[in-house]
Amino acid sequence: MAASPPNPVPVAYQGGAGAVPVWLNKGDNAWQMVAATLVGLQSVPGLVILYGSIVKKKWAVNSAFMALYAFAAVVICWVSWAYKMSFGDKLLPFWGKAGPALGQKFLINQAALPASTHYYSNNTLETAEVTPWYPMATMVWFQCAFAAITLILLAGSVLGRMNFKAWMMFVPLWLTFSYTVGAFSVWGGGFLFHWGVMDYSGGYVIHLSSGIAGFTTAYWVGPRVKKDRERFPPNNVLLVLAGAGLLWMGWAGFNGGDPYAANTDSSMAVLNTNICAATSLLVWTWLDVIFFEKPSVIGAVQGMITGLVCITPAAGLVQGWAAIVMGVMSGSVPWFTMMIVDKRWKLLSAVDDTLGVFHTHAVAGFLGGVLTGLFAEPELCALFLPVTNSRGGVYGGSGGMQILKQIVGALFIIGWNIVATSIICLVLRCIVPLRMPEEQLLIGDDAVHGEEAYALWGDGEKYDVTRHELYSDDTLHGQKYPSSGATQVV
Repeated sequence: MAASPPNPVPVAYQGGAGAVPVWLNKGDNAWQMVAATLVGLQSVPGLVILYGSIVKKKWAVNSAFMALYAFAAVVICWVSWAYKMSFGDKLLPFWGKAGPALGQKFLINQAALPASTHYYSNNTLETAEVTPWYPMATMVWFQCAFAAITLILLAGSVLGRMNFKAWMMFVPLWLTFSYTVGAFSVWGGGFLFHWGVMDYSGGYVIHLSSGIAGFTTAYWVGPRVKKDRERFPPNNVLLVLAGAGLLWMGWAGFNGGDPYAANTDSSMAVLNTNICAATSLLVWTWLDVIFFEKPSVIGAVQGMITGLVCITPAAGLVQGWAAIVMGVMSGSVPWFTMMIVDKRWKLLSAVDDTLGVFHTHAVAGFLGGVLTGLFAEPELCALFLPVTNSRGGVYGGSGGMQILKQIVGALFIIGWNIVATSIICLVLRCIVPLRMPEEQLLIGDDAVHGEEAYALWGDGEKYDVTRHELYSDDTLHGQKYPSSGATQVV
């Protein structure tokens, strides 16, 4: 009997074996890796650009580098121990067992969340274990991008004064003792996951936690120098818009990737994300015009961010009309807390939260979580949630209880982050100062890193021919033709 001819198809493309096992869905795998990369682009370069340009010129390098460093540090910590603490086997009701996610045998197997199997109260199966149709390597990277952006968002509260050496130690500690707890509790199969708390894509795990932890860290680090608190102009508003644009478009991966598949719910999540963000940006801008008589570009960016944050816990769970309502709320409630309450409540005004992360992420994240409990549509819930018959308050039945679950879930995230972040800061300040020394605070990037973003004079001042006779090379030049308008010679 003649031997069968060799298979002419390379092993990488052969179905049912090797690199293409029978469980692999190439479409889901492709979308999940694209979604992970979109979330990564939100951080690098998105938030690197946004942070480097929204701060005073003397802090541009330091702010951008805090974001870049955090991203790199989280990647290594994540694959070394933190992934399994967030999505591995159960250790405690709020924590998974630590372990590396580096071996071939683990990474090329089908993705699975071992603690996600959900049972009825009589111990019969209600929802099977989460097992997406792609390898574990894809899941590890997707969740890594989420962990990294959480630390970068937190950094926004302490820009312009946190000791970089303290930041280098803070990142792995906070990832280990705070982020992993929220991620496992809500997403990985912890007690909030099984209780039915809804957080589609990180309103609690990412935004509420980063806002509360950022505010807490800002309290322990202390404020910027008085001069910086009084005047902190962006050094490049156009680059702020570039970073914000990457953040907005990248949110398609942020929310669209969380069904763990390229399915109908993923499409719903992406559409709702853009509806809410656009509505929130418009509402924030209108409020600026009505009360301050000027449409602020930075304000519009803040409104965009609060809309993206607010819809995150609800993205694939609510209808389009609810996304508009949530956009109206996210464009007005955080605006009110930032513009009005922050200036009148001593606790908020006393803590120097550089970019207002408490308002844009903690307030908006909490708001989004509660509104999710109100507007979650039963049919959409059935596409995503482990607890069957879940619904929001407006749909009756168990919906009223869902709002209570959302509030309790938020309170757990808030409480844990305040305590864990405070302990981390108190331990670190025994090792290294949390705040830069005064001489570095007065100079900025050049003193901290020996580098500057721009070889230009000044720090946000408008050009004045009677005072500014220095060109970028720091030498004196006579002003034969005074500069004017937007094309000033500096």
